[in-house]
Amino acid sequence: MQIANMMEVDGIPVKIEGERNLLEVISKTGIKLPVFCYHSDLSIYGACRMCMVEDERGRMMAACSTVPMEGMKIKTNTGKLRQYRRNILELLLASHCRDCTTCEKSGKCSLQELAAQVGISTIRFPNDKEAPVKDESSPAIVRDASKCILCGDCVRECNEIQHVGAIDFAHRGSKAVISTAFGKPLIETVCVHGGQCAAHCPTGAIVVRNDTAKVWKALDRKDTFVTCEIAPAVRVGIGKELGLGDGENAMGRIIAALHRMGFDKVFDTATGADLTVIEETNEFVNRLENGGKLPLFTSCCPAWVQLVEKKYPEFLPNVSTCRSPMSMFSAVIKEYYKDKLPEGKTRHYHVAFMPCTGKKFEAKRDEFKDENGVNVTDDVITTQELIGMIKRSGIMFGELEPEAVDLPFGTMSGAGVIFGVTGGVTEAVLRKVSGAASRTELAQIEYTGVRGMDDVKEAVIPYGDRNVRIAVVSGLANARTILRGIKSGEMHYDLVEVMACPGGCISGAGQPYISHRHREKRGESLYRSDRASTIKTSQDNPLVNELYSGVIAGREHELLHVDYIKK
Repeated sequence: MQIANMMEVDGIPVKIEGERNLLEVISKTGIKLPVFCYHSDLSIYGACRMCMVEDERGRMMAACSTVPMEGMKIKTNTGKLRQYRRNILELLLASHCRDCTTCEKSGKCSLQELAAQVGISTIRFPNDKEAPVKDESSPAIVRDASKCILCGDCVRECNEIQHVGAIDFAHRGSKAVISTAFGKPLIETVCVHGGQCAAHCPTGAIVVRNDTAKVWKALDRKDTFVTCEIAPAVRVGIGKELGLGDGENAMGRIIAALHRMGFDKVFDTATGADLTVIEETNEFVNRLENGGKLPLFTSCCPAWVQLVEKKYPEFLPNVSTCRSPMSMFSAVIKEYYKDKLPEGKTRHYHVAFMPCTGKKFEAKRDEFKDENGVNVTDDVITTQELIGMIKRSGIMFGELEPEAVDLPFGTMSGAGVIFGVTGGVTEAVLRKVSGAASRTELAQIEYTGVRGMDDVKEAVIPYGDRNVRIAVVSGLANARTILRGIKSGEMHYDLVEVMACPGGCISGAGQPYISHRHREKRGESLYRSDRASTIKTSQDNPLVNELYSGVIAGREHELLHVDYIKK
């Protein structure tokens, strides 16, 4: 007897419950089909053909692009399917770079993993393709076409999720490649260096630039005083690959690991975020009350700033003049230690550990150099690079005893910590604008609608005798929709927070990759840190007040602000 809305997978009855494709139905039986081009947050492409299955009549079909139907009987592991997948992998490997042990993606490469899974130890076909030249023009990501399998993941991410359009398919047949317009170096294109293309690439064709060698060199120099800062999102993204649960707050262990590596001082970028809240709130209120340019767009995300610069320059006056927390804090740290270096130290090298590849680009911008032409952030290291440093040091991360950040920058608020999740910047600003202090007042802000993983969130907040309209946006495609709406007059906002990566920094391209449905865990971990924090608002952080009366006094614009508008 046939039961409604049922099908069979390898003889196992499975209920169809609105799944988009056979791949999703099959996964409910505990079977993970091999895929290259399938991502749940991207459109269905069906190019790699690795997820082929057979029906009861021996017909083969791609599980990712086939809609499940009542009564279907599917097989996932027949001799014909095994040989088919093996042939595909052999053909991919035939024209693929085979320097696997030195590849940045070694050990995390889907091609490498599936080749081992199907038992490929030799390749029958010669690799007669010329090795293309690497594109290392970007300070954030590196492209190596010899490792590309033409799955199209990077293209769909760039075009669908970010709407940047820096790369696409070029040529046909055996000549097909992923290319920039006219084959230009990435740095000369509309690329905003957000790095989500690298996060989605299953091989080493697009990877995050590795700058750890420079950091090791600085740590080895006896005359160099090495400081660092850790962004909020890093602490909840690092555990996945170091033996802890994904989303677990590992801040104390990260600090301990960095001390063991030789960092002289370890600080928390949340302290810099507190400065950003103060400055951005003052700027917002000033524009609101004095007829300034509205809406005010946040400026913490470098990929978002790049998008405005390259595609919507007419909105540059709307972008906050505030530096990002990283660049603010780096400037303050460098200024503080200018005449306070320990005995025997003649150089100061500052490293920022970030979830974001775009921060590598930001750190190299001329706008963030000191009076001597030196970048205030010497290097940016992503979470993935930090994981590599910990592993290379032989540190047993899970067994470390947590340690605290160092003085003199050892205090931060919960408002600064939640910067790492979409909506966090807005909520922190609202706490300052409203003067919220009690649990009730803070809870009222929490439930305004700025929290959550929705791509676009809206809220209306009373301020004086008017209502302030707010939008919180993550993903640059959504940001472009908002910009077009504002430009046409269909949308009206006073404050708009934009993060390039869906979900905010917790899903940054420098983090270990997670799918859309797992982002909540990382975000909730940051909110737990906020709830456990004694100081809830940036204005109540006593260190911030000390900085304003000390190292920052009279130099607020110089150290904490930037002008992106080219004169």
